[in-house]
Amino acid sequence: MGMNLVQKIFSEHLVEGKCEKGEPVSIKIDQILTQDATGTMAWLQFEAIGIPKVKTEVAVSYIDHNMLQTNFRNPDDHKFLQTSAAKFGAWFSRPGNGICHQVHLERFAIPGKTHLGSDSHTPTGGGLGMISIGVGGIDIATTMAGVPFECGMPEVVGIHLTGELNRPWVAAMDVILELLRQLTVKGGVGRVMEYYGPGVETLSVPERATITNMGAELGATTSIFPSDDRTKFFMEAQGRGSDWKELKADPDAEYDLVIEINLSELEPLVAQPHNPDNVVKIKDIAGLKVDQVCVGSCTNSSYQVMSGVGEILDGEAIHPDLSMTVTPGTKQVFEMMGQNGDLTKIIGAGARILESACGPCIGMGQAPPSGGVSIRSFNRNFKGRSGTVDAKVYLCNPFVASAMALRGEIFDPTKTDMTFEIKPEPNSFLINDNFLISPPEDASDVEIVKGPNIKEIPLNDPLADEITAPVILKTGDNISTDDILPAGSEVLPLRSNIPAIAEYVYARLDNTFATRAKEAGKSIIVGANNYGQGSSREHAAMAPMFLGVKAVISKNFARIHRANLVNFGILPLTFDDPADYDRIDQEDTLTILNVNESLNNGGKFTVRNGRTGDEFTASGVFSERAKKILSSGGLLPYLKATLK
Repeated sequence: MGMNLVQKIFSEHLVEGKCEKGEPVSIKIDQILTQDATGTMAWLQFEAIGIPKVKTEVAVSYIDHNMLQTNFRNPDDHKFLQTSAAKFGAWFSRPGNGICHQVHLERFAIPGKTHLGSDSHTPTGGGLGMISIGVGGIDIATTMAGVPFECGMPEVVGIHLTGELNRPWVAAMDVILELLRQLTVKGGVGRVMEYYGPGVETLSVPERATITNMGAELGATTSIFPSDDRTKFFMEAQGRGSDWKELKADPDAEYDLVIEINLSELEPLVAQPHNPDNVVKIKDIAGLKVDQVCVGSCTNSSYQVMSGVGEILDGEAIHPDLSMTVTPGTKQVFEMMGQNGDLTKIIGAGARILESACGPCIGMGQAPPSGGVSIRSFNRNFKGRSGTVDAKVYLCNPFVASAMALRGEIFDPTKTDMTFEIKPEPNSFLINDNFLISPPEDASDVEIVKGPNIKEIPLNDPLADEITAPVILKTGDNISTDDILPAGSEVLPLRSNIPAIAEYVYARLDNTFATRAKEAGKSIIVGANNYGQGSSREHAAMAPMFLGVKAVISKNFARIHRANLVNFGILPLTFDDPADYDRIDQEDTLTILNVNESLNNGGKFTVRNGRTGDEFTASGVFSERAKKILSSGGLLPYLKATLK
């Protein structure tokens, strides 16, 4: 039997285990990506481990999230990240160089390599044939220290593409919106989405990257396309043709599930508030007045996208009742827009040009008005993520969004005489890497600069044999890491200061949470379905740990957040009988019995409710390494003991 693409790359990088579905595997990691919102803590953790130099082939520290410099905090963190990169042997991407995933695709991604990033949209690299996985910052620190990355061997879902995107106003984002419509935000958990079939060769690398980027919203471990002639064309245009190699599944490869998508049959789609899988056809909700349009983000900010937006807006005017922002993804794209006239077209139409950064996608500026409708070519529309709690955020492809900016309402442009054509990929991109700083050959004289906002990393206590604590919070379905710990200009600058950022834990759902948790000393959270979806931010585990959360019992977990809970010594358990969720009230006191014995003998835990006296069971099945991490109180205490 032949091998699919995922099996090939995992096998080539296998350090320990078997590449069989569900089996624990450890793989060698080739490339590392950090960004400033999560990278400050990742580099502090790497420093704490005590390894003098990064051991992966490539590591890049990007500045793209915390770009607003309204006080000392963000620029201090930027200086810390730059000096840490120089000290430990990593590249440094300066503020303004662009969104990490897009810059990495342009300048570092190589087919067949493995790639971890401290950002949930790291799977963008799968558009160029990499295994690119988003993880928490502590996982980044350990892999930079040379420790193989451990995960369960995922199922591989084959997405068989036929046809081509030849219908008017249909774009790559509609492919992933269609998958979200079919599979929901839980449909990719424990899976990798591998694209194949004749439709693949009709998609450019930036279009493929749009699809793999937003595959994170499926809950997938990652997504991947083969490396073919289109990949070669892109890499040669980037001046990196020597890094290209062909990579594809064997003709007789098998998949755990196959999904058929005919690109020629897709229509423009839109995700309604407040989840990326709430997908309908745009024509079904036409007529809704729009207050804001934002085009860009790591999902849709390539040169091709920006050229299409420029053509749509050329000679037109943004509707007077809304504002529009456009964000070129990278400095390379920005410079090329300036040279070819697209920048002039967009500015002339009345759109606001933002610097190459994450910006409004993470609530870093450009919040919608109260109760406003915002159309965005982004990947997430969780409630409050935009910075305005009662805003209604819709997600659609960037070309339809641009058309709506002219009309001032949601409408289906395929029903009008509006037309445009996406420009072909350029034969060569403008290469100007003056915002990329390579690591020095000799870093002995480099001193790491730490501003006053950077605090020591808090450590957890070893896992107790019995946990008795109140249920400090009981949540509903689809709690995101934005719900647990918000982003935005007020909170993000505190990422290197856990005592300060902990004050914001669950602030949107319950602004008394931090106070009550500190008063309780230790506590338990009870969750429902898909607990911890969304961003990879490990602070959504680290800050609750700092506040004394000892366990989370939920119906099921999002992959990255569950791993982050383990990494910070918080016990994640799953109800054996989901009905037991309904038998627990907030403020009940729960006792988890015989914790260490249960952890090491099958993962079946008994939990007693002090109010009712009832007992129920919950499961927590972990790898041998994860058991040791939990017992130690988290990954950092475990590593400090084992890497001495």
